[in-house]
Amino acid sequence: MGLFDKMFGTQSQVQDAFTPAEAFAAVTLAAITSDGYLSEEEARAISSTLSRMRLFRSYSNDVMIRMFDKLLGLLRREGINTLLNIAKESLPQDLRESAFAVATDLVLADGIVTQEEQGFLNDLYQDLGISSNTATQIVEVMLIKNRG
Repeated sequence: MGLFDKMFGTQSQVQDAFTPAEAFAAVTLAAITSDGYLSEEEARAISSTLSRMRLFRSYSNDVMIRMFDKLLGLLRREGINTLLNIAKESLPQDLRESAFAVATDLVLADGIVTQEEQGFLNDLYQDLGISSNTATQIVEVMLIKNRG
């Protein structure tokens, strides 16, 4: 508890959980911003990729915008680690490999993988409890997909 929390009885505004869709989107957002930058093209790529998924099929454009505004706000206020910790705790087990695959695809899409992005993906598969065998297979497939 911080000094002002004691004085004013306030608590951190960080929430405890995301919906499965928010958690999935948070993982992809964290992956794209792991190099410290979010371009307009990357933001469009996330939105386009997620909108094609069954999980987001019922999400209107307005709902997607509000969701990303919420996630970006948390990212700016609390940082990538808080965003990821909430996402990791909220993401159902059956979506973890898919979230890692989409995150990997988005990171590899621009053809440039920074050291920060490599480190992020390495930490992510472990944080999500994905076996190194499965993570390696996912990365290999995404490398093939993004060659062309």
